[in-house]
Amino acid sequence: MKRPIKLIKNRSDIGAGTRGSDMGIDAIEIAAINKGNAYFHQFPFEDLVTHNDTIYEKDRNTFAKRIEKVGQQCTRVAEAVCRNLKDGYFPLVFSGDHSSALGTISGIKAAFPDKQLAVIWIDAHADLHSPYTTPSGNVHGMPLAAALGYDNLAARINPVESDTLRFWEQLKTIGTDGPKVEARHLVYFGVRDTEAAEDLAIASLGIKNYTIDDIRLRGLEVCVDETLKRIADCELIYISFDVDSMDRDLVSDGTGTPVGKGFEPSDIVALITRFVNTGKVIGLEIAEVNPLLDTRGNKMAEITFDILNEITAVIIKQNGATAKCI
Repeated sequence: MKRPIKLIKNRSDIGAGTRGSDMGIDAIEIAAINKGNAYFHQFPFEDLVTHNDTIYEKDRNTFAKRIEKVGQQCTRVAEAVCRNLKDGYFPLVFSGDHSSALGTISGIKAAFPDKQLAVIWIDAHADLHSPYTTPSGNVHGMPLAAALGYDNLAARINPVESDTLRFWEQLKTIGTDGPKVEARHLVYFGVRDTEAAEDLAIASLGIKNYTIDDIRLRGLEVCVDETLKRIADCELIYISFDVDSMDRDLVSDGTGTPVGKGFEPSDIVALITRFVNTGKVIGLEIAEVNPLLDTRGNKMAEITFDILNEITAVIIKQNGATAKCI
């Protein structure tokens, strides 16, 4: 089926601990303009309403900050993704903080409730905390736990209040009731900055993580081939690309939680391309560009745009559809 691209712009950053990722989409657009590229005039798009103004409000959910509003935002994202999938589009989601990935995953599952979904998570972080285990209370560290429906009570450290738990349970039901993805169908690439609770969860659930060393020593093709065998029974693949998966020293520190010893941009292009070429990728998300933290001008956004531009050509070719000016 031909699926023309639809851009979904979600400028929310309330799930993060540092402000500024709400400006990431604009920074990427500015990078395109400065390169003389009309990318953002080639595709239809939606701008989603956000709750960014609530950052000024007092919040009592200590172990899941602004979780009620994050849930509402993820619901918006889910509804937009689901609707666009049903309308025949390929949703390319641009998000501020990574909590929105729960919305995208939930939207895909709502559109295709009877299909098995695989999640390819390209990130420096596992984002597998729950309110019970989080050391920061930032919900952008929790989307996969919510998508898996996993509390990780064995690693509990926080006395979570009833209101927070109520909102946490609501997060798990966005789009559809129950888990959106099985742990065996979640594969990490580049995760290298985790806490003990997440390490326990990864081990307990048997989640595969291909580290940078794995990619360097064994080769990207080998790691992807193993992944494709692991998720062979999945009809759909969602790819989530957090820019902090790239090396902060080689690329930029223009992201909320930069980490060294990461991917180079060419690795990201090769990795995403390989999965897109399977014909199973149903959506792609890019998150956590934060121009306020970039000490190299707009470098992170510029590199992210270059990656985006290359990957978009692959998506268009695979879908058999051309970009249409609007």
